[in-house]
Amino acid sequence: MRILVTGGAGFIGSHLVEKLLATGHEVSILDDFNDFYDPQIKRANIQAVAGDIRIHRVDLRDSAAVNMVFHQEKFDAILHLAARAGVRPSILQPQLYYDTNVGGTLHLLEAARLTGIDRFVFASSSSVYGSSKTAPFSESLHLTQTISPYAATKVAGEFLCSTYSHLYQMRVVALRFFTVYGARQRPDLAIHQFTKRIHAGEPIDQFGDGTTRRDYTYIDDTIQGVMAALKYEGPLFDIFNLGESDTIQLRDLIAGIEKALGRKAKINQLPEQPGDMPMTCADISKARKLLGYNPTTPLSVGLPKFVEWFLKTNGQWSNA
Repeated sequence: MRILVTGGAGFIGSHLVEKLLATGHEVSILDDFNDFYDPQIKRANIQAVAGDIRIHRVDLRDSAAVNMVFHQEKFDAILHLAARAGVRPSILQPQLYYDTNVGGTLHLLEAARLTGIDRFVFASSSSVYGSSKTAPFSESLHLTQTISPYAATKVAGEFLCSTYSHLYQMRVVALRFFTVYGARQRPDLAIHQFTKRIHAGEPIDQFGDGTTRRDYTYIDDTIQGVMAALKYEGPLFDIFNLGESDTIQLRDLIAGIEKALGRKAKINQLPEQPGDMPMTCADISKARKLLGYNPTTPLSVGLPKFVEWFLKTNGQWSNA
């Protein structure tokens, strides 16, 4: 298949590009290389495969530029991972997040419709579940409230996808990612940021009392789920959780990083942040049954592997 990966130079996207190439697909990426974090990190992410892919440096907000890409190349499928990411930054720049994540998704769906592409995978987020008290989170859970602009843009993206699937018989799969980590993880995310600061002997910011819980998902497991979604032949529109179905408290995560690094953290405890979810926990029974999704890397294994990568690269991917 000839596949367009949006956000293909990012953390998850670059791993996905490598997997697609390894399994015989032709790959192009669309990425604007913005300065949310150092663009040089993204260039490094795809350095090893740059000669095997076509790179379109395009901002999703520019509908004309997006359409030009679709008329330059004929794609069989779109894997849409590009987005303005992060809960806290979205509170400061809600318009930017709306324009990129909602408007950008609409531009891609329209371009796909106009060029006859009928297979579309959308990267959603566990943040859509808001502060739900029902755990683990199931795809059938009725979503009543999000607690950040970022989460709201992901819900909106899912609804746009379902609408286009209904109107134009487009096969669309929305994947709700649960805190993905591993080699090349974005430098602003907790595991990467904590590892860098603890390693450097610098204090880390802990928001709240350390009892918030997250369902951390190793990158290889997430990629396995995305690859399965690409071949999905179920309902024209469907939604799946991609998590580990296991949670860990923030303070225990910090302890795990301390153990892997062999260093103690200096903790700067701060109030809880607006928009942060108290817990995420994925019900992955649907993905197991219908996608054959089978996560195999628990945090106890994946966290030391991430720290090993961090030490090997001397934190050169970090800029936060």
